[in-house]
Amino acid sequence: MNDRPRILFFGYSEVGYACLSLLIERGDNVVALITHEDNPSEKIWFKTPAVAAKETGIPVFTPESVNTPEWREKIAALKSDLILSVYYRHMIGTKILALPPLGAWNMHGSLLPKYRGRAPINWAVLHGESRIGMTLHRMVKSADAGAVVDQEGVEIGPRDTAEQAFRKVLPCARTVLARQIEALLAGTARETPQDEAQANYFSGRKPEDGRIVWAQTSVQIFNLIRAVTDPYPGAFADVGAARLMVWWAETDSPPTRGRRGAPGEVLSVAPLVIATADGALELTKTEWRGGLAAELRVGQVV
Repeated sequence: MNDRPRILFFGYSEVGYACLSLLIERGDNVVALITHEDNPSEKIWFKTPAVAAKETGIPVFTPESVNTPEWREKIAALKSDLILSVYYRHMIGTKILALPPLGAWNMHGSLLPKYRGRAPINWAVLHGESRIGMTLHRMVKSADAGAVVDQEGVEIGPRDTAEQAFRKVLPCARTVLARQIEALLAGTARETPQDEAQANYFSGRKPEDGRIVWAQTSVQIFNLIRAVTDPYPGAFADVGAARLMVWWAETDSPPTRGRRGAPGEVLSVAPLVIATADGALELTKTEWRGGLAAELRVGQVV
């Protein structure tokens, strides 16, 4: 019988898989995993914690909401000493957060207090950040606003895609949890309140958020492209009834140098070069969707 403190794990994504795997390897007493069903409309390119849980016999639950009276009662019956949430996508109500005597803790994919909310890595890439990280913090009523226990950062490059950035920062979650799990289980973790003056919040991203605004600068558009390129839904521009998906571009290739025009103006067709607010982008990897490919011509504005 495992007499270590009882941990209730909420999680999803490969970050959840990595952290749950660490607890399993340590022999910690994980009483259940609460996670999500995979979304059939989402490209699942990552490992999920359900894989690790099922391999070791940890019960797996996938409620649509844990904040119903029925699920609050089920969670209370698990008698967990500590809640750990890692990339769980739904808000967990304060009545559940108050249940475990050792507290409820979350691993968030940013260097808090920056980039609270959903899709923090995509947003960080979109905004051209050069450093991202993982933060372990206490869970409170407001999303990602609780006191920080520990965080670890990593440098990312100006040409990294969101997936490449994710792969670089993924080990940081396991590093932080490995450093702090004993303190969490002993109730001795040190906490530092977040600086609210430095905080910002971003909501979840939808496919429509990949729409290119040619009136932005070349770097802004390039950052959008690398933030949402495969395996994410992608950046795009509508041309008549067709949609031009843009999976990669270059801000400083020979065809773009010295080229100016009205934002969105086609400056060249082969290679495809389109004007931006401060120059031009060469669209190097594209795909037409939604019908026949549009017949682009020089001088056309898309």
